[in-house]
Amino acid sequence: KVTVKLENAAIERSKAVDSAVLGKYNLWRRENENVNSDSTVRLMRDQIIMSKVYVSIAKSKNKLDLQQELQIRLKEIQQALGESTADSGLPHSASEKIKEMGKVLSKAREQLFDCKLVTGKLRAMLQTSEEQVRRLKKQSMFLSQLAAKTIPYSIHCLSLRLTIQYYLLPQEKRKFPRSENLENPNLYHYALFSDNVLAASVVVNSTIMNAKDPSKHVFHLVTNKLNFGAMNMWFLLNPPGKATIHVENVDEFKWLNSSYSPVLRQLETASMKEYYFKADHPTVSGSSNLKYRNPKYLSMLNHLRFYLPQVYPKLDKILFLDDDIVVQKDLTGLWSVDLHGKVNGAVETCGQSFHRFDKYLNFSNHHISRNFDPNACGWAYGMNMFDLKVWKKKDITGIYHKWQNMNEDRALWKLGTLPPGLITFYGLTHPLEKSWHVLGLGYNPSVHKKEIEHAAVIHYNGNMKPWLDLAMTKYRPYWTKYVKYDHYYLRSCNLSE
Repeated sequence: KVTVKLENAAIERSKAVDSAVLGKYNLWRRENENVNSDSTVRLMRDQIIMSKVYVSIAKSKNKLDLQQELQIRLKEIQQALGESTADSGLPHSASEKIKEMGKVLSKAREQLFDCKLVTGKLRAMLQTSEEQVRRLKKQSMFLSQLAAKTIPYSIHCLSLRLTIQYYLLPQEKRKFPRSENLENPNLYHYALFSDNVLAASVVVNSTIMNAKDPSKHVFHLVTNKLNFGAMNMWFLLNPPGKATIHVENVDEFKWLNSSYSPVLRQLETASMKEYYFKADHPTVSGSSNLKYRNPKYLSMLNHLRFYLPQVYPKLDKILFLDDDIVVQKDLTGLWSVDLHGKVNGAVETCGQSFHRFDKYLNFSNHHISRNFDPNACGWAYGMNMFDLKVWKKKDITGIYHKWQNMNEDRALWKLGTLPPGLITFYGLTHPLEKSWHVLGLGYNPSVHKKEIEHAAVIHYNGNMKPWLDLAMTKYRPYWTKYVKYDHYYLRSCNLSE
């Protein structure tokens, strides 16, 4: 009786839709007294649902004339609704279409209504819709992962153009000034490992623009041989003011070979490449496996962070920066932070039960459960102050090698550099004040604006990198303000804001 009463109310409302109030939310349900700005849109959606139910019933009962009439009205109201999500987007003809649909639904109810039958049809439609939503979510996850791992054409174009220009330069013009600063431990040294020219330029540019005395800052960039020429050429064309910059090619580090580095030896094996690329797995239905296909996991640039004293043997401290960060304040205060004898200064990421060790490590393995606390707080890579003197004293690289050798079968952790980082620096990490490093701009739409604006460094960790089309619009300006969009090479590669 209640269902019939609600349906009657809905039909009557359809007839009077051109009155002062154009409709109310979901007239097929109990919450029919809520007035919303999209009430007419929701009424139309309800009509579409009920018309589909009655089309199906009419077909099963051989009421072909009624079925055809319902289908005609269904098509009309679907066209009127279109992509509209609010009443303001509806055409003027919508009111008339709603009234006509109301009439035919009234007729259908009189001829076809059977409570049990209608309920069964609605339940079947709900199950179909839920399955479709699950399928679309998987597909969406796959596509977003794929987009995040793809280098945009414009950035690829930029790298190619810069590379050509670099190798046309005579040798004497390929050198950066102030090379005497590269090993001066009294200056502020940064390590940045990247194969993305545009991203690296933002890190350097934002750091310099917010530095009180740029002349005391030294940037050590390491890239791969594919982007070595482009990275050099960009900073030759756009020198960082009075700061010092140096670009190196990771493939020229002769000491970094498979006989020395366990991860390099493992990455060269066929089994590891099969694991990361999963060529025999279906991609859309197994979309979660796409994260293993990220090329960064097969790049030594990603693992070079565990060899900082080997790369920079003359330095005492170095600030490690990821290429998906933006610096918003002077960072020199980090060099005076007392790490209390620890190796790594980093911002912790745990809150209540989130981002603790058990999220990253396999505690069903006795090597892990015996040596680590599952509730220990995780911390973030992306902005890390490393004391290289303590690093060498405690043989941090040796600790890393030990655990990396033990994880050859991936029984301790699955992928990435954060899990081995948590293990290697366990008990050796000093928590920094959270405003030094705010994370989440590449995946979390709820990072508070004040928190972002007060941060020294903001981090676009996650898939939605600021140089990609899928970046979150509200966070992008914090990054784009440090891009030189008027530069010839950026314009020629259609890199526009």
